[in-house]
Amino acid sequence: MRHLLRLDDWTTDDTDAVFALARAYEQGTGPVLDGAAAVFFPPTSLRTRASFERGAALAGLQPIVFPPESLDKDEAHDDVARYLADFVDVLVVRHRDLSVLEALAAADAVPVVNAMTSVNHPCEVLADLWALTRGRDVGSLRVRFVGADGNIARAWAEAARLFGFDLLQCCPEGLGAPDVAWTEDLAGAMADADVVVTDGPGRHAAALEPYRVTADVLALAPDGVRFAPCPPFVRGREVSADAIASPAFVGHGAKRALLPVQQAVLAHCLAGA
Repeated sequence: MRHLLRLDDWTTDDTDAVFALARAYEQGTGPVLDGAAAVFFPPTSLRTRASFERGAALAGLQPIVFPPESLDKDEAHDDVARYLADFVDVLVVRHRDLSVLEALAAADAVPVVNAMTSVNHPCEVLADLWALTRGRDVGSLRVRFVGADGNIARAWAEAARLFGFDLLQCCPEGLGAPDVAWTEDLAGAMADADVVVTDGPGRHAAALEPYRVTADVLALAPDGVRFAPCPPFVRGREVSADAIASPAFVGHGAKRALLPVQQAVLAHCLAGA
């Protein structure tokens, strides 16, 4: 049974397969899937939910939507997975607690796909990497993550371990993600950046104010740098309005990759079921 809980569990053979499938889905030649997908999303989810639900439907799967609270009842997750396997073919789960997804996957009754937890967001980063590279030379990227430890920082760390690209986190001392190269020097971090990414500051807004990515900050990077802040971003908080208006910003267009990549993840996991 193939699941996607964290990128640390996958190999580059898995991601090569997903990128090839994403290319096929973009071209309208992706495999037609059959069955249903149980998708667990809170009302606040926008991009990930829309792309998973629409992607599943376009690929041939009927999406059946539940709130994530459906998984918080006093019922063993092993039983939940086994009962749902009678009716659906894959579970797509956004839930704060990764251990809930791990328990569902441990039943090996149906593939489980992580649509975001409080500690990682693998599909988001896969889609960003597909948008930025089209699956070529991912390992040669120099990614500069500006922000504190959190699920997006850790998702990029998982991806860096898998693909071997150069990831450097830029933030105040004490706010770095575990085992990620770190610097306080924002200007220095930009000097050789291929890609700049950010995340919302959460409770660290005051500490991260000096690390706001502006057009002037992006101008310190080499020509051709791509700026891909993780949405939802707020102008005047982790990013400036002029950074979003700059030619480096690829955010809106890059997120179109969510649709074919989510479809590809579903197809790859179902192929391993």
